[in-house]
Amino acid sequence: MSVVARGLSHVYGELRSLESIELEARPGEVLALVGPSGCGKSTLLEIASGLREPSAGTIAVEGAADAAGRLSHCAYMPQRDLLLPWFSALDNAALALRNRGVGKGEARSRAGELFERFGLAGFERARPQELSGGMRQRVAFLRTLVAGKPVLLLDEPFASLDAISRAEMQEWLAGTLSADGRTVLLVSHDLEEALYLADRVLVLSARPGRVVKELRAPDPRAPDRDGAVTDPEFVAAREAALRALHQGARPGPTPPGGPAGAPGARWDGRGKGEG
Repeated sequence: MSVVARGLSHVYGELRSLESIELEARPGEVLALVGPSGCGKSTLLEIASGLREPSAGTIAVEGAADAAGRLSHCAYMPQRDLLLPWFSALDNAALALRNRGVGKGEARSRAGELFERFGLAGFERARPQELSGGMRQRVAFLRTLVAGKPVLLLDEPFASLDAISRAEMQEWLAGTLSADGRTVLLVSHDLEEALYLADRVLVLSARPGRVVKELRAPDPRAPDRDGAVTDPEFVAAREAALRALHQGARPGPTPPGGPAGAPGARWDGRGKGEG
């Protein structure tokens, strides 16, 4: 297994974020996590990537259970594209390679080879402010991919896009992930997106996040997104996921400070957002 969690729990002070998470992501599999805001989805990715340690339980990535080992096997794409405005699209895409000590020329060459495949040919020298939202997300994903890590962690990669751009990017990403074959953990609030992009979907309860349902995406799926999401089996899977979300949407304990920890609020124990 590429990613394995056993009895994983996490606590921020007195606030329990995750509770006894069990998951296995197989090599080459896309595993999606869906659940209400504040249920610990993003925290789970941070733990998988080695940016945090769980309060209890274990998690291993490619067999590595320590934080440094997990980090060495994961490439993490956060919700925002975080492109550097003073860098060109090509230099932003090559940044992960530069951070690993690859020379500027080689990093540009290796990242540049993917620009046509990602629909970015001709925009290598463009600054982020000159790109559309969808193109910025492609650059951010390209940066994640060229890092060369076996496991990709994608945290709401299209949350900032409008509905039309989001649908187009979902179709593009589905093809890209299928061709690439890496193991992926994908966090999403969008059931349709999760079922369309993933092989399996884990539905999490309200905080503390617990796995309340596992669903397998309909297979085979239509090559186009519209055909896939309107298929009767897909619609049935989406309805099952929605029922599981409703059943698991029980309010968790209110954290110190009152309203900030009310059901549905984002809270990380420091008054900041946590998904």
